[in-house]
Parts: sequence; C-alpha cells; structure tokens
Amino acid sequence: MAVPKRKTGRARTHSRRSANSIIAAPARSICPQCGEVKLPHRVCGNCGYYGKREVLETE
Repeated sequence: MAVPKRKTGRARTHSRRSANSIIAAPARSICPQCGEVKLPHRVCGNCGYYGKREVLETE
C-alpha cells in the first residue's frame, strides 16, 4: 500500500478543492412579452407572463 512521505499542506488541499467549486453565473433569458431579463423557465416578475399566457396578475 502506498504511503505519502510528507503531510499534504493545507494550502495545497484547499486550492485543489476550490477548483471544483467554481460557480458559474445563472443563465438569463428575455421575457417575450415585456423584454425584461428573467431566469429561464420561470414566471416574469415584471409582467407576470410565462411564455404567452398570463400566470400572475400584476398592477
């Protein structure tokens, strides 16, 4: 069985782990009704539409 000759440093361990936890910015899409930027597959917070139908009543 292989045994490491020296202890792995904390900085090396943390830098290796941090490479896998990079979070990308969330995707954005444009509402077809009002043209506002929104999250995909979600109701538009500005006009209340999802696709071509009104889901939420807004004032």
